[in-house]
Amino acid sequence: MEGDHVKDEERAAHARALAAKEREKSLKRAAEAKARVGAQKLGKALQFPGTTLSDRVVEPGPFSCKLAKGDHLRIIDLEGQQAVDFLVYDAANHENRYNAANTIKINRSVYVGKGFKLVSDLGEVLMTVVEDTVGHHDTIGGCCSTEVNHMRYGINGTPSCRNNFTTALRAHGMDPRDIPANINFFMNVPVRADGSTEIVDGLSEPGDYVDLRAEKDVLVVISNCPQQFNPCSGWNPTPVRIIEWHPSRGR
Repeated sequence: MEGDHVKDEERAAHARALAAKEREKSLKRAAEAKARVGAQKLGKALQFPGTTLSDRVVEPGPFSCKLAKGDHLRIIDLEGQQAVDFLVYDAANHENRYNAANTIKINRSVYVGKGFKLVSDLGEVLMTVVEDTVGHHDTIGGCCSTEVNHMRYGINGTPSCRNNFTTALRAHGMDPRDIPANINFFMNVPVRADGSTEIVDGLSEPGDYVDLRAEKDVLVVISNCPQQFNPCSGWNPTPVRIIEWHPSRGR
């Protein structure tokens, strides 16, 4: 047991040193991207043909909202390379929730992009991606958890998306058993020809966004990822902007 503790301390020291080194690189890349795209990309992200229902900046942590059929949810990556873990449930039947395997089968892709349909356990389309400025989002990496962070990095008590999901779900009468495999917007998990995969630097820049339309009344549950020890959030978790909006008549 003492040997395991020493190994954990060594892994934790390595993970912290690597994160500090990579965070410095990530901050430099983010500053360069912000200087390059300026306010232009963010300005476009804030344009949509409809009425704003809610507009919030969400720090790393939990978030949830209910959307009526036909309403839209726009998620804007304000700083770039910020993973947003995403779940959606039928508002009238929480057991009818996002199903990763069904979604991959129906869309014939493990990468989410424009036109992608989010399919439920019962084979119903809950939401559709109607706009997307990145074109490459993850369906297989799942959410980070305090327990698995310890396995990977030797560090105890880290914030995690699983804890964030649990916090958000409790407000709607649910618990950790109601957490299925999730989508990770703005997260890059390439699958190589030999089947190997890993989390690598994200592709999103400041102002990139994804826009989803509710195909029925839904409950959306989000964890703005707090992970600091791998590239999924650029080694430096940052806020995102979440806008709920209703399209103009005729749209």
